[in-house]
Amino acid sequence: MIRLLTLAFLTASLTLASAADLKFGVVDMSKAFSEFYKTKEAAEKFKGNVDKAQKEMNDRWAVYKNLMTDMQKLKKEASDPIMTPDARAKKAAEFDEKGKELRSLEQDIGEQQNRRSNQLKQEDVQIRRGIYDEILVVVRDKAKTEGYDFIFDKSGMSLSTVPVLIYYKDAIDITDQIVVELNKTAGEAAPAKEEEKKNP
Repeated sequence: MIRLLTLAFLTASLTLASAADLKFGVVDMSKAFSEFYKTKEAAEKFKGNVDKAQKEMNDRWAVYKNLMTDMQKLKKEASDPIMTPDARAKKAAEFDEKGKELRSLEQDIGEQQNRRSNQLKQEDVQIRRGIYDEILVVVRDKAKTEGYDFIFDKSGMSLSTVPVLIYYKDAIDITDQIVVELNKTAGEAAPAKEEEKKNP
């Protein structure tokens, strides 16, 4: 529906003005996103959060594994013919308690995994949205400054996985210019980070 409205708007615009009077531009948003220095920084930070979440899970599974080992030991002791019936009954009761603890821990781990996974997915979406919003600001500013009537994203794909923009005539590709503009402040962030390391 949105694409149809966009095409209808474009068609209406072309009927109001000669195509020769319009200035078209294209940008590869995918390339701009991947080559933006903030994307690389965000990816490193996100990877750190993923690694932290994985460590938390590994620690929980280590506790689970130790509990399993305890249960196996108790099961063996509960069936040991050398032990007295009372001692075996006591071990069997301990085994049952450990079993309840194990099932509860297994449920907690499953819930924590789902919760952390959803948190990471939302974080990833927010990071990407924030970066794309920054890129769009730069693209819009350039379009206004240089008098473009339309800027199209040539990396956009249709539902049939075919590029939405298949052919364009007399349209200027501003992708490289956008990438340069986006990375103009890349060097300014580094000294600040170094200063933070020196003065934590």
